[in-house]
Amino acid sequence: MVKVLIPREWDAGETRVAISPEVVKRLAGRQVQCCVERGAGQQAGFSDEDYVAAGADLVTPGDRAMRSQSDIVLSVGPLGENTAALRPGALVIGQLAPHNNNGLLDQLEEGKLSAISLELLPRISRAQAMDALSSQANIAGYKAVLLAAAGLDRFMPMLMTAAGTVQPAKVVVIGAGVAGLQAVATARRLGAVVSVSDVRAAAQEQVESLGARFIPPPEQGVPGESGGYAKQATMSFLDAQRAGLSEHLNQADVVICTAQVPGRPAPMLITSAMVAAMRPGAVIVDLAVIQGGNCELSQAGQTVEHNGVKVIGADRLPGSVAHHASSLYARNLMSLLEALIDQEGVLKLDSEDELLAPSLISLDGNLRRTDLVPERATSSEMTS
Repeated sequence: MVKVLIPREWDAGETRVAISPEVVKRLAGRQVQCCVERGAGQQAGFSDEDYVAAGADLVTPGDRAMRSQSDIVLSVGPLGENTAALRPGALVIGQLAPHNNNGLLDQLEEGKLSAISLELLPRISRAQAMDALSSQANIAGYKAVLLAAAGLDRFMPMLMTAAGTVQPAKVVVIGAGVAGLQAVATARRLGAVVSVSDVRAAAQEQVESLGARFIPPPEQGVPGESGGYAKQATMSFLDAQRAGLSEHLNQADVVICTAQVPGRPAPMLITSAMVAAMRPGAVIVDLAVIQGGNCELSQAGQTVEHNGVKVIGADRLPGSVAHHASSLYARNLMSLLEALIDQEGVLKLDSEDELLAPSLISLDGNLRRTDLVPERATSSEMTS
Protein backbone atom coordinates (compact mmCIF):
# COMPACT_ATOMS: atom_id res chain seq x y z
CA MET A 1 0.00 0.00 0.00
CA VAL A 2 1.25 3.49 -0.91
CA LYS A 3 1.24 5.99 1.94
CA VAL A 4 0.48 9.58 0.90
CA LEU A 5 1.02 12.59 3.17
CA ILE A 6 -0.98 15.80 2.73
CA PRO A 7 0.69 18.48 4.88
CA ARG A 8 -0.63 21.88 5.79
CA GLU A 9 0.66 24.39 3.26
CA TRP A 10 3.80 26.16 4.50
CA ASP A 11 2.68 29.51 3.03
CA ALA A 12 0.37 31.10 5.58
CA GLY A 13 -1.50 32.90 2.79
CA GLU A 14 -2.35 29.69 0.94
CA THR A 15 -5.97 28.68 1.56
CA ARG A 16 -6.12 25.64 -0.70
CA VAL A 17 -5.35 22.02 0.17
CA ALA A 18 -3.93 19.36 -2.13
CA ILE A 19 -6.51 16.61 -1.49
CA SER A 20 -10.25 16.69 -0.85
CA PRO A 21 -12.20 14.07 1.13
CA GLU A 22 -13.84 12.95 -2.12
CA VAL A 23 -10.44 12.08 -3.60
CA VAL A 24 -9.27 10.39 -0.37
CA LYS A 25 -12.16 7.96 -0.76
CA ARG A 26 -11.46 7.33 -4.44
CA LEU A 27 -7.74 6.74 -3.92
CA ALA A 28 -8.48 4.05 -1.35
CA GLY A 29 -9.52 1.84 -4.27
CA ARG A 30 -5.94 2.10 -5.56
CA GLN A 31 -4.46 0.82 -2.30
CA VAL A 32 -3.52 4.38 -1.32
CA GLN A 33 -3.62 5.41 2.35
CA CYS A 34 -3.93 9.18 2.79
CA CYS A 35 -2.52 10.81 5.93
CA VAL A 36 -3.74 14.38 6.37
CA GLU A 37 -2.23 16.86 8.79
CA ARG A 38 -4.82 18.27 11.17
CA GLY A 39 -6.34 21.50 9.90
CA ALA A 40 -4.91 21.09 6.39
CA GLY A 41 -8.28 21.56 4.70
CA GLN A 42 -9.92 23.95 7.12
CA GLN A 43 -9.59 27.10 4.99
CA ALA A 44 -10.94 25.22 1.98
CA GLY A 45 -14.06 24.13 3.85
CA PHE A 46 -12.95 20.55 4.58
CA SER A 47 -12.97 19.60 8.26
CA ASP A 48 -10.79 16.97 9.91
CA GLU A 49 -13.96 14.98 10.46
CA ASP A 50 -14.66 15.03 6.69
CA TYR A 51 -11.27 13.45 6.03
CA VAL A 52 -11.71 10.81 8.73
CA ALA A 53 -15.13 9.89 7.34
CA ALA A 54 -13.54 9.47 3.91
CA GLY A 55 -10.94 7.07 5.32
CA ALA A 56 -7.92 9.30 5.93
CA ASP A 57 -5.67 9.16 8.98
CA LEU A 58 -5.13 12.43 10.83
CA VAL A 59 -1.57 13.27 11.85
CA THR A 60 0.05 16.06 13.83
CA PRO A 61 1.46 18.86 11.63
CA GLY A 62 5.21 18.41 11.18
CA ASP A 63 5.23 14.86 12.58
CA ARG A 64 8.72 13.68 11.62
CA ALA A 65 7.93 10.00 12.10
CA MET A 66 5.02 10.22 9.67
CA ARG A 67 7.13 12.09 7.12
CA SER A 68 9.83 9.44 7.29
CA GLN A 69 7.23 6.75 6.47
CA SER A 70 5.52 8.56 3.58
CA ASP A 71 5.99 7.40 -0.01
CA ILE A 72 4.41 10.50 -1.58
CA VAL A 73 3.91 14.07 -0.37
CA LEU A 74 1.28 16.22 -2.10
CA SER A 75 1.22 20.00 -1.95
CA VAL A 76 -0.44 22.94 -3.65
CA GLY A 77 2.50 25.34 -3.67
CA PRO A 78 6.28 25.17 -3.16
CA LEU A 79 7.25 22.97 -0.25
CA GLY A 80 9.35 25.19 1.97
CA GLU A 81 10.30 23.24 5.06
CA ASN A 82 7.93 20.36 4.24
CA THR A 83 10.80 18.28 2.84
CA ALA A 84 12.38 18.01 6.29
CA ALA A 85 12.57 14.41 7.54
CA LEU A 86 11.24 12.86 4.32
CA ARG A 87 12.81 9.50 3.59
CA PRO A 88 15.23 9.19 0.66
CA GLY A 89 13.34 8.18 -2.48
CA ALA A 90 10.05 9.78 -1.40
CA LEU A 91 8.10 11.46 -4.22
CA VAL A 92 7.02 15.09 -3.93
CA ILE A 93 4.22 16.34 -6.23
CA GLY A 94 2.95 19.90 -6.46
CA GLN A 95 3.26 23.26 -8.13
CA LEU A 96 6.89 23.52 -7.10
CA ALA A 97 7.85 26.76 -8.93
CA PRO A 98 10.95 25.08 -10.44
CA HIS A 99 12.14 27.84 -12.77
CA ASN A 100 15.30 29.54 -11.50
CA ASN A 101 14.77 27.85 -8.14
CA ASN A 102 18.18 26.73 -6.89
CA GLY A 103 16.78 26.20 -3.39
CA LEU A 104 14.32 23.58 -4.60
CA LEU A 105 16.98 21.66 -6.52
CA ASP A 106 19.26 21.74 -3.48
CA GLN A 107 16.48 20.30 -1.30
CA LEU A 108 15.76 17.49 -3.73
CA GLU A 109 19.42 16.64 -4.20
CA GLU A 110 20.32 16.71 -0.52
CA GLY A 111 17.23 14.74 0.53
CA LYS A 112 17.59 12.23 -2.34
CA LEU A 113 13.97 12.97 -3.24
CA SER A 114 11.99 12.44 -6.41
CA ALA A 115 9.76 15.30 -7.56
CA ILE A 116 7.08 16.00 -10.16
CA SER A 117 6.37 19.66 -10.83
CA LEU A 118 2.84 20.07 -12.16
CA GLU A 119 3.79 23.22 -14.07
CA LEU A 120 5.88 21.03 -16.38
CA LEU A 121 3.29 18.41 -17.31
CA PRO A 122 3.10 18.24 -21.11
CA ARG A 123 0.03 19.54 -22.90
CA ILE A 124 -0.98 16.20 -24.39
CA SER A 125 -4.40 14.57 -24.43
CA ARG A 126 -3.33 12.03 -21.82
CA ALA A 127 -2.51 14.79 -19.35
CA GLN A 128 -5.65 16.90 -19.74
CA ALA A 129 -7.29 15.59 -16.56
CA MET A 130 -4.04 16.28 -14.66
CA ASP A 131 -3.62 19.88 -15.86
CA ALA A 132 -3.60 21.83 -12.61
CA LEU A 133 -2.42 25.01 -14.33
CA SER A 134 -5.60 25.04 -16.41
CA SER A 135 -7.96 24.17 -13.57
CA GLN A 136 -6.58 26.98 -11.43
CA ALA A 137 -6.30 29.47 -14.31
CA ASN A 138 -9.98 28.89 -15.05
CA ILE A 139 -10.82 30.07 -11.56
CA ALA A 140 -8.45 33.04 -11.81
CA GLY A 141 -10.04 34.22 -15.06
CA TYR A 142 -13.53 34.00 -13.57
CA LYS A 143 -12.63 35.76 -10.34
CA ALA A 144 -10.64 38.49 -12.13
CA VAL A 145 -13.77 39.74 -13.87
CA LEU A 146 -15.77 39.75 -10.63
CA LEU A 147 -12.95 41.67 -8.95
CA ALA A 148 -12.96 44.20 -11.77
CA ALA A 149 -16.75 44.55 -11.66
CA ALA A 150 -16.61 45.21 -7.92
CA GLY A 151 -14.03 47.98 -8.40
CA LEU A 152 -15.58 49.55 -11.49
CA ASP A 153 -17.49 52.84 -11.26
CA ARG A 154 -20.22 51.73 -13.68
CA PHE A 155 -22.43 48.75 -14.56
CA MET A 156 -21.13 45.86 -16.68
CA PRO A 157 -24.33 45.16 -18.67
CA MET A 158 -26.43 47.51 -20.77
CA LEU A 159 -29.48 48.62 -18.78
CA MET A 160 -32.61 50.28 -20.12
CA THR A 161 -34.24 52.29 -17.34
CA ALA A 162 -36.84 55.00 -17.00
CA ALA A 163 -33.97 57.42 -16.51
CA GLY A 164 -32.35 56.39 -19.78
CA THR A 165 -30.12 53.70 -21.27
CA VAL A 166 -26.84 52.70 -19.61
CA GLN A 167 -24.26 51.50 -22.12
CA PRO A 168 -22.40 48.22 -21.41
CA ALA A 169 -18.86 48.26 -20.08
CA LYS A 170 -16.02 47.73 -22.52
CA VAL A 171 -13.60 44.99 -21.48
CA VAL A 172 -10.22 44.21 -23.02
CA VAL A 173 -8.69 40.81 -22.24
CA ILE A 174 -4.97 40.39 -22.96
CA GLY A 175 -4.12 36.75 -23.61
CA ALA A 176 -6.53 34.07 -24.84
CA GLY A 177 -5.26 31.15 -22.79
CA VAL A 178 -7.39 29.32 -20.24
CA ALA A 179 -7.64 32.28 -17.85
CA GLY A 180 -8.25 34.73 -20.67
CA LEU A 181 -11.02 32.70 -22.27
CA GLN A 182 -12.74 32.21 -18.91
CA ALA A 183 -12.49 35.97 -18.36
CA VAL A 184 -14.11 36.51 -21.76
CA ALA A 185 -16.94 34.10 -20.97
CA THR A 186 -17.56 35.63 -17.54
CA ALA A 187 -17.49 39.23 -18.82
CA ARG A 188 -19.90 38.29 -21.60
CA ARG A 189 -22.26 36.66 -19.11
CA LEU A 190 -22.23 39.92 -17.17
CA GLY A 191 -23.22 41.75 -20.33
CA ALA A 192 -19.97 43.52 -21.22
CA VAL A 193 -18.64 44.17 -24.71
CA VAL A 194 -15.34 42.27 -24.92
CA SER A 195 -12.24 42.56 -27.12
CA VAL A 196 -9.30 40.16 -26.87
CA SER A 197 -5.64 40.55 -27.79
CA ASP A 198 -3.45 37.51 -28.35
CA VAL A 199 -0.23 36.91 -30.26
CA ARG A 200 -1.62 33.69 -31.75
CA ALA A 201 -3.84 34.26 -34.77
CA ALA A 202 -5.26 30.76 -34.16
CA ALA A 203 -6.94 32.09 -31.01
CA GLN A 204 -9.34 34.17 -33.10
CA GLU A 205 -11.82 31.33 -33.63
CA GLN A 206 -12.05 30.58 -29.89
CA VAL A 207 -12.44 34.25 -29.02
CA GLU A 208 -15.19 34.85 -31.56
CA SER A 209 -17.03 31.68 -30.53
CA LEU A 210 -17.48 33.33 -27.11
CA GLY A 211 -18.97 36.45 -28.67
CA ALA A 212 -15.89 38.66 -28.33
CA ARG A 213 -13.96 40.68 -30.89
CA PHE A 214 -10.41 39.59 -31.72
CA ILE A 215 -7.62 42.19 -31.84
CA PRO A 216 -5.11 40.80 -34.36
CA PRO A 217 -1.41 40.80 -33.43
CA PRO A 218 1.19 42.82 -35.35
CA GLU A 219 2.03 41.13 -38.64
CA GLN A 220 5.79 41.03 -38.20
CA GLY A 221 7.76 38.92 -35.73
CA VAL A 222 4.85 36.95 -34.25
CA PRO A 223 6.31 34.58 -31.59
CA GLY A 224 5.76 30.88 -32.08
CA GLU A 225 4.40 28.34 -29.62
CA SER A 226 6.04 25.73 -27.40
CA GLY A 227 4.12 23.15 -25.41
CA GLY A 228 0.86 25.00 -25.99
CA TYR A 229 2.22 28.34 -24.76
CA ALA A 230 3.37 31.41 -26.69
CA LYS A 231 7.14 31.89 -26.77
CA GLN A 232 8.81 35.07 -25.57
CA ALA A 233 8.36 37.95 -28.04
CA THR A 234 11.02 40.30 -29.37
CA MET A 235 11.19 43.91 -28.18
CA SER A 236 10.17 45.19 -31.62
CA PHE A 237 7.10 42.96 -31.59
CA LEU A 238 6.17 44.12 -28.08
CA ASP A 239 6.51 47.77 -29.15
CA ALA A 240 4.15 47.14 -32.06
CA GLN A 241 1.73 45.24 -29.82
CA ARG A 242 1.64 48.08 -27.28
CA ALA A 243 0.98 50.59 -30.04
CA GLY A 244 -1.92 48.48 -31.30
CA LEU A 245 -3.36 48.08 -27.82
CA SER A 246 -3.27 51.77 -26.94
CA GLU A 247 -6.38 52.79 -28.89
CA HIS A 248 -8.38 49.94 -27.34
CA LEU A 249 -7.21 50.73 -23.80
CA ASN A 250 -8.15 54.39 -24.21
CA GLN A 251 -11.79 53.30 -24.58
CA ALA A 252 -11.73 50.43 -22.08
CA ASP A 253 -13.47 50.31 -18.73
CA VAL A 254 -11.82 47.04 -17.67
CA VAL A 255 -8.57 45.34 -18.71
CA ILE A 256 -7.81 41.75 -17.69
CA CYS A 257 -4.13 40.83 -18.16
CA THR A 258 -3.27 37.13 -18.48
CA ALA A 259 -0.29 36.98 -20.88
CA GLN A 260 2.53 34.82 -19.48
CA VAL A 261 5.50 32.83 -20.79
CA PRO A 262 6.53 29.80 -18.66
CA GLY A 263 9.82 30.37 -16.89
CA ARG A 264 10.18 33.94 -18.21
CA PRO A 265 9.11 37.40 -17.00
CA ALA A 266 5.64 38.29 -18.22
CA PRO A 267 5.65 40.59 -21.26
CA MET A 268 5.17 44.22 -20.25
CA LEU A 269 2.29 45.32 -22.47
CA ILE A 270 0.83 48.31 -20.60
CA THR A 271 3.15 51.18 -19.69
CA SER A 272 2.40 53.80 -17.05
CA ALA A 273 1.86 56.29 -19.88
CA MET A 274 -0.79 53.99 -21.39
CA VAL A 275 -2.51 53.75 -18.00
CA ALA A 276 -2.47 57.54 -17.66
CA ALA A 277 -4.27 57.78 -21.03
CA MET A 278 -7.13 55.55 -19.85
CA ARG A 279 -10.30 57.07 -18.46
CA PRO A 280 -10.44 57.71 -14.69
CA GLY A 281 -12.50 55.00 -12.99
CA ALA A 282 -11.23 52.19 -15.23
CA VAL A 283 -9.83 49.00 -13.66
CA ILE A 284 -6.89 46.80 -14.65
CA VAL A 285 -6.61 43.32 -13.11
CA ASP A 286 -3.17 41.80 -13.71
CA LEU A 287 -3.06 38.00 -13.34
CA ALA A 288 0.52 37.92 -14.60
CA VAL A 289 1.81 39.94 -11.64
CA ILE A 290 3.51 36.90 -10.09
CA GLN A 291 5.86 36.94 -13.10
CA GLY A 292 6.37 40.70 -13.04
CA GLY A 293 3.05 41.68 -14.58
CA ASN A 294 1.74 42.77 -17.98
CA CYS A 295 1.26 46.27 -16.57
CA GLU A 296 4.24 48.37 -15.56
CA LEU A 297 2.46 49.58 -12.40
CA SER A 298 1.31 46.20 -11.07
CA GLN A 299 2.37 45.15 -7.58
CA ALA A 300 1.59 41.69 -6.24
CA GLY A 301 -1.28 41.66 -3.78
CA GLN A 302 -1.81 45.42 -3.96
CA THR A 303 -4.09 47.89 -5.69
CA VAL A 304 -2.31 50.90 -7.14
CA GLU A 305 -4.23 53.97 -8.33
CA HIS A 306 -2.74 56.02 -11.15
CA ASN A 307 -4.60 59.01 -12.62
CA GLY A 308 -7.84 57.54 -11.31
CA VAL A 309 -7.22 54.08 -12.81
CA LYS A 310 -7.09 51.12 -10.39
CA VAL A 311 -4.35 48.56 -11.11
CA ILE A 312 -4.98 45.35 -9.14
CA GLY A 313 -2.06 42.92 -8.75
CA ALA A 314 -4.11 39.72 -8.46
CA ASP A 315 -1.65 37.04 -7.38
CA ARG A 316 -3.85 34.72 -5.28
CA LEU A 317 -7.20 34.49 -7.05
CA PRO A 318 -7.60 30.68 -7.08
CA GLY A 319 -7.20 30.72 -3.30
CA SER A 320 -10.09 33.16 -3.01
CA VAL A 321 -12.34 30.32 -4.24
CA ALA A 322 -10.56 27.81 -2.04
CA HIS A 323 -13.21 25.09 -1.89
CA HIS A 324 -13.69 24.58 -5.60
CA ALA A 325 -10.04 25.35 -6.37
CA SER A 326 -8.98 22.59 -3.97
CA SER A 327 -11.59 20.16 -5.29
CA LEU A 328 -10.42 20.60 -8.88
CA TYR A 329 -6.74 20.48 -7.92
CA ALA A 330 -7.35 17.27 -5.95
CA ARG A 331 -8.95 15.68 -9.01
CA ASN A 332 -5.94 16.71 -11.09
CA LEU A 333 -3.68 14.95 -8.58
CA MET A 334 -5.96 11.90 -8.47
CA SER A 335 -5.68 11.51 -12.26
CA LEU A 336 -1.90 11.73 -12.03
CA LEU A 337 -1.67 9.24 -9.16
CA GLU A 338 -3.89 6.79 -11.01
CA ALA A 339 -1.35 6.90 -13.85
CA LEU A 340 1.56 6.29 -11.45
CA ILE A 341 0.10 3.66 -9.10
CA ASP A 342 -1.04 0.30 -10.48
CA GLN A 343 -4.01 -1.73 -9.31
CA GLU A 344 -1.80 -3.64 -6.85
CA GLY A 345 -0.79 -0.40 -5.15
CA VAL A 346 2.75 -0.22 -6.54
CA LEU A 347 4.21 3.20 -7.41
CA LYS A 348 6.07 3.19 -10.72
CA LEU A 349 8.11 6.11 -12.07
CA ASP A 350 9.12 5.55 -15.69
CA SER A 351 11.36 8.47 -16.57
CA GLU A 352 10.98 7.63 -20.27
CA ASP A 353 7.19 8.02 -20.12
CA GLU A 354 6.06 11.02 -22.20
CA LEU A 355 4.12 12.22 -19.15
CA LEU A 356 7.10 12.20 -16.81
CA ALA A 357 9.97 13.02 -19.14
CA PRO A 358 9.46 16.81 -18.80
CA SER A 359 7.84 16.94 -15.35
CA LEU A 360 9.97 14.54 -13.26
CA ILE A 361 12.61 17.05 -12.22
CA SER A 362 14.39 14.73 -9.79
CA LEU A 363 14.60 10.95 -9.38
CA ASP A 364 16.00 9.78 -6.03
CA GLY A 365 17.94 13.04 -5.78
CA ASN A 366 19.40 12.81 -9.28
CA LEU A 367 18.43 16.09 -10.92
CA ARG A 368 16.93 15.69 -14.38
CA ARG A 369 15.92 19.26 -15.22
CA THR A 370 18.90 21.41 -14.27
CA ASP A 371 18.11 23.34 -17.47
CA LEU A 372 15.41 25.12 -15.44
CA VAL A 373 18.20 26.97 -13.61
CA PRO A 374 20.57 28.23 -16.34
CA GLU A 375 23.70 28.45 -14.17
CA ARG A 376 23.29 24.79 -13.18
CA ALA A 377 22.85 23.65 -16.77
CA THR A 378 26.35 24.83 -17.65
CA SER A 379 27.87 22.14 -15.45
CA SER A 380 25.21 19.44 -15.70
CA GLU A 381 23.14 18.76 -18.80
CA MET A 382 19.53 17.59 -18.67
CA THR A 383 19.21 13.84 -18.23
CA SER A 384 16.77 12.20 -20.61
